[in-house]
Amino acid sequence: MEELNKWLLKRERENMEELERIQATNSQAAAMVAQYQLSETPRGRGSRPGRAPNVERHREVRGHFLLEDYFVERPVYDEAGFRRRYRMQTHVFQRIMEDLCNLDSFLGQKSDATGKMGLLPEQKMAGALRMLAYGAAADQCDEITRMGVSTALKCLKKFCRQVEFLYAGWFLRPPNPANLHRLLNRGQRRGFSGMIGSIDCMHWEWKNCPTGWAGAFSGRKGRPTIILEAVASYDTHIWQAFFGTPGAQNDLNVLGASNVFERVIGGTAPLVEFEVNNKRYTNGYYLADGIYPRWSTFVKTISNPRTEEEKHFCKKQEAYRKDVERCFGILQSRWVILRHGARLFKLEDLRAIMISCIILHNMIVEDEFVEEEFAEPEEDDLMNPAMATVYDRPVHPNTGEAIPFEPVGRD
Repeated sequence: MEELNKWLLKRERENMEELERIQATNSQAAAMVAQYQLSETPRGRGSRPGRAPNVERHREVRGHFLLEDYFVERPVYDEAGFRRRYRMQTHVFQRIMEDLCNLDSFLGQKSDATGKMGLLPEQKMAGALRMLAYGAAADQCDEITRMGVSTALKCLKKFCRQVEFLYAGWFLRPPNPANLHRLLNRGQRRGFSGMIGSIDCMHWEWKNCPTGWAGAFSGRKGRPTIILEAVASYDTHIWQAFFGTPGAQNDLNVLGASNVFERVIGGTAPLVEFEVNNKRYTNGYYLADGIYPRWSTFVKTISNPRTEEEKHFCKKQEAYRKDVERCFGILQSRWVILRHGARLFKLEDLRAIMISCIILHNMIVEDEFVEEEFAEPEEDDLMNPAMATVYDRPVHPNTGEAIPFEPVGRD
């Protein structure tokens, strides 16, 4: 019995010592928290004393100025100025803005916790389009749209993903029967019966590619790139696109991974019947360069033409295959973000930007292209047009005679 009492007293003493240690630790923690809260320069974020105040950007006033510049009855800048800066007509801009506002509330104007109204939909779309059209950084749009860097990047990513979700089903579809009839008629007039378009690949440099992926994405030029495979027609409309292959691959690897010929493989492609040299064919084809395989869906040039017929065919094929090259040039000049190195880090963000640029490009083509005004060049040599003359020396504007060179006299 005595031993049990001794053990109980010892256990009680240990419990009291443990409780005293816990209380001392709690007192020290409370003192540290109080000292941290009373410090003049806290390291934490949030609404604390000492944090840098928010920048007053006057977004309401600048949003009103933006409306007066472009979206009122008598704007400051005309339709041509808007088309030059935002790459599209005003009614296309308004239609996209209304559709995206109905799809997601992010683009709409909302109020903050203090009741102050936020950014207008026009400001958010203008910032996203400025970054796409000029390749500008996020902080370069602050003077126009009055948005911070994080808000501008969020608007860009949201805009691109919503455009892809909303319009990809229509503006990035394979040709329907009406489109196919128009393309085949143009191919027939060009001398290529059954031609639907041309196919090729384009590289987009990835400036901020992760170091661990740089080897897989670096091609022959030594810089990380991402490959876009596209099918384009004579009006520079992109009908099919596949993006995301590392730049170390070639066109054959991209073709093996792409979904361009899913309908042909699955047997659901539209039937295209044409006759060449008394032989009937039932599949349409695309003009391609020499690296593509010898499939019935590709028509390539002849490596070493000998006869006049072969030379004539090579000249026409190489000229009309430039439709997709011309399309890539227009796409990069219209959306300059695709011309410079990509600065984002995530591959899915870059894919959303590329696909949204293609969709917007197709929307502009369908809105502005006029079939009756498009005329094929009538020159014999399409690869060396007569208007591409070599500059030799200055000539007189009225007589056309060469102006002699006059050396600059020295004192």
